[in-house]
Amino acid sequence: MKGRSILKAGALAALLAAGGFLLAASGIVPIKASSGHFAITEWFLNFAKRRSVATHTIGAEEPALDETWLVLKGAGHYDLGCRPCHGAPGSPQPRVARAMTPPPPFGPEIAAWEPEELFYIVKHGIKFTGMPAWPSQQRDDEVRAVVAFLLTLPDTDAEAYRRLVHREEVAASPDESLVVLGECARCHGVDGCGRELPAFPRLAGQRSEYLVAALQAYADDQRHSGIMQPIAAGLHVDDVRRLADYYADLPGCPPLAAKSASASTRGERIAYLGVPERRVPSCTDCHGPGFPDRSLAAPGLAGQYAEYLVLQLELFRSRQRGGGSHAHLMDPVASRMTSEQMYDVAMYYSSLPPTGQ
Repeated sequence: MKGRSILKAGALAALLAAGGFLLAASGIVPIKASSGHFAITEWFLNFAKRRSVATHTIGAEEPALDETWLVLKGAGHYDLGCRPCHGAPGSPQPRVARAMTPPPPFGPEIAAWEPEELFYIVKHGIKFTGMPAWPSQQRDDEVRAVVAFLLTLPDTDAEAYRRLVHREEVAASPDESLVVLGECARCHGVDGCGRELPAFPRLAGQRSEYLVAALQAYADDQRHSGIMQPIAAGLHVDDVRRLADYYADLPGCPPLAAKSASASTRGERIAYLGVPERRVPSCTDCHGPGFPDRSLAAPGLAGQYAEYLVLQLELFRSRQRGGGSHAHLMDPVASRMTSEQMYDVAMYYSSLPPTGQ
């Protein structure tokens, strides 16, 4: 009796599967976005989406969002990658996005989700909606920045949004031939000095060879970043060289305020002598101060934001950064450093006169 029930259930399942295939094969099922969903279909999809997110974030920790510069970093990412579908304060949701099925929610409405749920959605995207996954799954720090910004959107007006996304002096490029500079300057500045917070690295006076190698690594998916990979991939090789030369020729940025003299002193020792007992070599042979001739592809670190340098070391330690042809040399070095040593050496380099001076 039990065997017959199983056979009947199996036959019914096969019949339903065959019926579904024939229905799809007939072509009569409408796929046109202009028709929208039936109300019951829309309800079911929204219900399934919310239940899936809730289930997959059970036990997930709320992402760390306390760094003061995360909102600034997330704003730039949002404007470039999210605004074309979700709109922004003072900017109505684009008509093309409103014609999608389902239409994406307006930006300020997104904050209705919990932080850990937003992190899951931004990182992994949502099937059947056009919501893509974050382009680089290795960069949770970038996802956290977008989440931090999304949580501020309901209280952000058009003017505050504009200040977050754009530097005041980006209106015109001093070099009219650099037609792509505006996209770079929004984060790195026309002067190459970033945004006064460690959300973005300083590029002024950096070696041109390093900047070319970095952009090429982003374009080739060798260096991981959900925001830089798409930008670099869209650059012509001539633009890459011109941008690199432009930033390399700039004078250095204003010195950064010293934050910890004791950490800087400890970091200086690490920079020049390494940490022999942990098999950590010195930093200065490749990263200066100055530009050692032996290492054209290595960045100068003097005058760089300490928080940015710590982030890069942490990414190397977790094998999440990637980079050019020599980047793999940093993975074992960073893995042998403690968090305190990373902080100290970053403080030392940030205390130096900036690259280019």
